[in-house]
Amino acid sequence: MHAKSGENTYAIIKTGGKQYRVKEGDIISVELLKADVGSEVQFDQVLFVGSGQEFQVGSPAVANYFVKAEILGEVSGPKVTSIKYKPSHNQVRKFGHRQHYSRVKIVGIGKQ
Repeated sequence: MHAKSGENTYAIIKTGGKQYRVKEGDIISVELLKADVGSEVQFDQVLFVGSGQEFQVGSPAVANYFVKAEILGEVSGPKVTSIKYKPSHNQVRKFGHRQHYSRVKIVGIGKQ
């Protein structure tokens, strides 16, 4: 079956080693992309496209489909902290990490 591009069309894309279910107008946070704010990016690894009862499954990707998105900015995820403790040396070390993400708005799902 083939999915038609329309209002109820959604896709599953793969970027940054993760998969996201998106439809037109969605705003998602993905792994940091090297692009300027306001620029348009295209995701070519579309794993699934569906619209109501019609769908198309890729193996591994659906041929000739793409998802276009606009970069809205850069956001930071939650801070993750951890502690290393060595009781025999009375040593404590606390460290943290805060991952950065690109916030993107899905502009369209299309076929080449």
